[in-house]
Amino acid sequence: MSEITDVDSYISDADENARPTLEALRGMIKSAVPEAEEEIRYNVPFYTFHGTHVGIGAFENHATFGIGADALGSEDRKRLEEEGYKTGKETIQIGYNQAVPIAELTQLLEAKVEAARKSQ
Repeated sequence: MSEITDVDSYISDADENARPTLEALRGMIKSAVPEAEEEIRYNVPFYTFHGTHVGIGAFENHATFGIGADALGSEDRKRLEEEGYKTGKETIQIGYNQAVPIAELTQLLEAKVEAARKSQ
């Protein structure tokens, strides 16, 4: 990838297989948190809101949705793993051959937004 300065460039520079997943994640974030500021940090898309953030990234065979350990509990990870997604302490991997779990991610994101609003 060349020097990325905005999310549109990041997505258009990504592998063709990654673009639909990245667009779905971006759309979900913008829909759930319309006030989020979109920017590139650490060479990946970041969305900042109410003193917190989430990020997305494209890799060879999957995209990652980074939501943070504060929002991704062990029960959430277990449920997503049962549906075939790989998870880490703060992230969810979505294979390019998998559907983006929009409902589940939206629920996690909305809970993160609510917690961030309360802590301000």
